[in-house]
Amino acid sequence: MLKQYETVFIATPVLSDTQMKDAVAKYTDLIKANGGEVVYEEDWGLKQLAYSIQHKTSGFYYLIEFKAEPEFVATLETQYRRDERILRYLTVALDKNAAAYAEKRRNNKANAQAAPAPAVEEEAPKAEEETVTEE
Repeated sequence: MLKQYETVFIATPVLSDTQMKDAVAKYTDLIKANGGEVVYEEDWGLKQLAYSIQHKTSGFYYLIEFKAEPEFVATLETQYRRDERILRYLTVALDKNAAAYAEKRRNNKANAQAAPAPAVEEEAPKAEEETVTEE
């Protein structure tokens, strides 16, 4: 039975864009090769770390939501540990409430990107009309 998981990893900041895409492709391909299904991916970009890890003060954050067999998580985390590009990782199983929240968050994000907020035109304040009387 496939369970839904969410994994976030932090990659070293010295990677180029293509190297980062290669790292992400490695893990998404690993999930798919082991009978899993990638539900959602999100690149959080380069962020500052709260404390230095391996003498690095920033890192590329990436989120992957996927469905897989429970035994696969150990394989995925072993691959994270072996990859020198990965500074930290966290994989959690989503219960039904967390999965529903994640889906709602994905839909809200998709709606926000699909239909950007309409530009609000500021109206110039109307000057009070003065009545001029001729004397």
